[in-house]
Amino acid sequence: MSAEYDVLIVGGGLAGNCLALALHDSGLHIAVVEANTPEQLHNHPAGSRALALAAGTIQRLEDLGVWQDIQHHATAIKTIHVSDRGHFGKTRLSAHKENVDALGYVIAARDIESYVAKRVAESAIECINPARVVGLMSGISEMNISLKRHNDSFSAAAKLVVGADGGQSSVRKLLEIDQHVRAYDQTALITTVKTSRPNLNTAYERFTSTGPLALLPIGNHHSAVIWTHSPENAEALMSGSEADFLAELQLCFGFKLGELTLAAPRHAFPLSLIRAKAMISDRAVIIGNAVHQLHPVAGQGFNLGIRDVIQLADSIKAQSSRGEDIGASDFLQNYATSRQRDHDRTVAFTDNLIRIFSNDWLPVAAARNVSLTLLDHIPFAKSLLTRHAMGLAVSLLPKN
Repeated sequence: MSAEYDVLIVGGGLAGNCLALALHDSGLHIAVVEANTPEQLHNHPAGSRALALAAGTIQRLEDLGVWQDIQHHATAIKTIHVSDRGHFGKTRLSAHKENVDALGYVIAARDIESYVAKRVAESAIECINPARVVGLMSGISEMNISLKRHNDSFSAAAKLVVGADGGQSSVRKLLEIDQHVRAYDQTALITTVKTSRPNLNTAYERFTSTGPLALLPIGNHHSAVIWTHSPENAEALMSGSEADFLAELQLCFGFKLGELTLAAPRHAFPLSLIRAKAMISDRAVIIGNAVHQLHPVAGQGFNLGIRDVIQLADSIKAQSSRGEDIGASDFLQNYATSRQRDHDRTVAFTDNLIRIFSNDWLPVAAARNVSLTLLDHIPFAKSLLTRHAMGLAVSLLPKN
């Protein structure tokens, strides 16, 4: 006999657990399925990556009751310094000028993931782990789910299945939802450096001919590094010594933060723009990295995903309070349509940055440097860019 739920969330990472927390007071019967144990999730190397949380995301985490208990782990971004290597163009975005405490915050993924997972485990939400979803079959009033734990098979049923299981989403694959994939022919090198000068809560975004270089503040004397290179250059930098790596990084970034020293291992990740061709199927929806994976240049990936989570939770609670089917096709289509504009806008903003700033063709380089210089002197345009960085630009869009 299978267990029955209102909402079965597949994926016990940030997106899935945040959705579970957002729904915990809805009166719905909810379960979270995760393929890894809590220990495996906590010890995964990806937990050391730095997340840039936009101001809009902080508001949503506060509403979930999460931010209040983890903010001491985070470092505020009070200034964003944008420059173009080898050219004159630059601009600065300031929290003070926007009359906010911070433009965003930087936090280690593990600090927020572990806390959210702990909150879910302490709640009435059922956690099924380690277990994998191996089959989905939609019925008239529910989705039938086949699961496997080690060598044991069992089943469940739910009115709605949510795929929040990351870029290699098993839910997306089982639903046979294809993806649009465009490789950037770039690799991101990720590490953390200690700086001999204090970072003064400044995030640096430096555009180079090979791709962007970002340094995000962690504490007073550390910065998370996201350095984009061609695959060939990235391989050479990864295979070379730490001293050679640091010498190249110092040459690329300069000495604004003084001397740089490595404070964490180096990791490399190929970069692509990936979007699912659909967000929904029969009694199922995919969210977060399962539906979109962006270039890290603007730090918008998790911020976009948390907006997926909150809007889905609000929609589910409203549908349930009316006594209507939370897995109905028209309900899911309305949700997908409502998210499309935010997805399109955020993807376009991120993708256009890469196209414009990873191009060293002289006319393009000249145009972008003039634009950066003018931007530094046009308050409205500068404010709009700042609100994009803060995850609040959507509020400036017309409501249609």
